[in-house]
Amino acid sequence: MNNKILIILEMANNHMGDVEHGKLMIDEFAKTVSSFKNEFDFAWKFQFRDLDTFIHRDYKDRDDLKYVKRFKETNLSLEQFLELKDYAKQNGFFTMCTAFDEPSVDRILEMEFDIAKVASCSFTDWPLLNKVKDLDIPIIISTAGASLKDIDNVVSFMQHREKDFSLMHCVGKYPTPFEELELNQISLLKERYPGVKVGYSTHEEPNETRAINLAIAKGIFSSEKHVAVETEKYPRNAYSSTPDEIQHWLKNAVDSLKACGSKERLAASSKELSDLAQFKRGVFAKDDINKGDTVSRDSFYCAWPSIEGQYLADSMSKYNCFTAEEDINAHSPVLKNNVSTDNQRDKAWDIVQDVKTFLDEAKITYPSSADLEISHHYGIDRFYETGISMITVINREYCKKLIIVLPGQRHPEQYHKQKEETFMILHGKVNLFIDGIKSVLSEGDTFTIFPSYKHSFSSEDGCVIEEVSSTHFPDDSFYTDETINKNPNRKTIISYWR
Repeated sequence: MNNKILIILEMANNHMGDVEHGKLMIDEFAKTVSSFKNEFDFAWKFQFRDLDTFIHRDYKDRDDLKYVKRFKETNLSLEQFLELKDYAKQNGFFTMCTAFDEPSVDRILEMEFDIAKVASCSFTDWPLLNKVKDLDIPIIISTAGASLKDIDNVVSFMQHREKDFSLMHCVGKYPTPFEELELNQISLLKERYPGVKVGYSTHEEPNETRAINLAIAKGIFSSEKHVAVETEKYPRNAYSSTPDEIQHWLKNAVDSLKACGSKERLAASSKELSDLAQFKRGVFAKDDINKGDTVSRDSFYCAWPSIEGQYLADSMSKYNCFTAEEDINAHSPVLKNNVSTDNQRDKAWDIVQDVKTFLDEAKITYPSSADLEISHHYGIDRFYETGISMITVINREYCKKLIIVLPGQRHPEQYHKQKEETFMILHGKVNLFIDGIKSVLSEGDTFTIFPSYKHSFSSEDGCVIEEVSSTHFPDDSFYTDETINKNPNRKTIISYWR
């Protein structure tokens, strides 16, 4: 399987215990799905119950019980199941099976199914789950009727055993009214269990197509639908779809895929950019700007309309530095060919990439939600000479930071009046200077820096330092070099950098 949505066609007991009818179903639905294989993967699903053990001995002859009678009448031998399974495989389907008891798990393994399923009724059947966990194939688990506590427990059970599993939102009503489909549960499961794939098992009316549109928009991994072929001998049930209904259902699903588009952020088309640009404000000189002047925020204004070749308002961030290459008259457009630019944002982005690469190579784990602070004491152009990067893990009555010193970097001398900090070297070597006295620290070494101690550090090959300290206050860093203290723009903080 690849990244396409997996469509599961659930045969269940709709083969009616008749192998030839089962093959007829596979034939008909294989033809139905053939024109949709560019958009979806398809699996054919069976159900196994070992009736000798599944039904209590005192109930085996109770034909007055609906499902005892149905299970017995539609029961297939191992050989018959294998014949249908192989036939589905020959017709281009992945093969999938739901096991309702432990012996059936063994049959799934023996018959080499591609995927295993745990039904909603078995969601917390721990003896069964303990057996299913031994399968080395993908496992799909339906969640109808399960509490969040139950789902937490099953997810934890599977994750601790490093199983390849996914969840399926499901409502266990046959059929399910449209207004009771609870499709927001898909979003809940995706948000609660990051990294766990989530699908949608449908029991709505056979001709219902709106639900699949919504489910695809919510980013499902798979969708399951009961299917049947109706003949004079074998009528279908109220929640199983015919080949024609499945074809209509899949056409709607394809339309939804097209409407949802890519899961990656795409570059805008030239037409889209052109249409938007006509409504953007252009940049105009507020007063005369002389050649060599910096185009500061006080020296321009933004107004509509703009002309071709003019800088637009969205270019005028604090990270872009503009210098006039020729005189610009008051109220004239600031054109791209009459100013030079120095894009600080691009430089910050390059630093982010270097920091990420260094952390990855050092195998350092860091929080996924923490900001990255780039300290460039003498300007971002000199960052690789003088500067560091920091990740603040926590800052309460105690503080923990990760300090990243790239190869060849130094941090200038400073001191704190309030903060006491302890350095532990996680990666590389650091040259630490305390009141001018040098110490060389290697991985695992620690050093405590008390308030008022002047300190600086550097690293030839780069290092990562874990800093544990008392609370960090923004106004508690004092540099020996007064030019740094007077520089209000010596830090760039980036939130979305991972």
